[in-house]
Amino acid sequence: MRLDRFRSSIYILLLVLACCIAAREQASAELHWQNSKKESLRVHLVALAVAYPRSSVFASQEVFVAEQEIEKNETRLVKLVYNFLPYQPRLSEFGLEYSTTHDIKAQRDPSCDEQLNQMGRQNGYMSFKYSSDAPALDLDHRRFRLRCYQTTAEDYDKPLH
Repeated sequence: MRLDRFRSSIYILLLVLACCIAAREQASAELHWQNSKKESLRVHLVALAVAYPRSSVFASQEVFVAEQEIEKNETRLVKLVYNFLPYQPRLSEFGLEYSTTHDIKAQRDPSCDEQLNQMGRQNGYMSFKYSSDAPALDLDHRRFRLRCYQTTAEDYDKPLH
């Protein structure tokens, strides 16, 4: 009788262990999918859409419409979210010049994709602050969703002129 009890306890323990291993593998697979790698992007800042007030304690953000260089003569508009801490410079402090190329490492974030005509709306009006020499954005014909990329001050070195 004791031997049967011992065997059933071992079987239950093995069953629980197998369930834990299976759940762990599934969870790590989900986390691996969510933790996508950072991509190297070469962008030109077209406009500053939103600049949240700088906090003296918490992280702050700036949101840009940027033009990503894909190939030599091929570009696309993207949404670039720049996160920085109170002691780090804003991306806009490096200068809002369209002719400046910025090499950054950023992570693709589909959850913040947004239509161009919805970005930068405050009190029902568009409030873009355009970079010098930047082409004007055609908001009436830009109803597609911009790909969103998140970056931080640590992933940005300096602008390339």
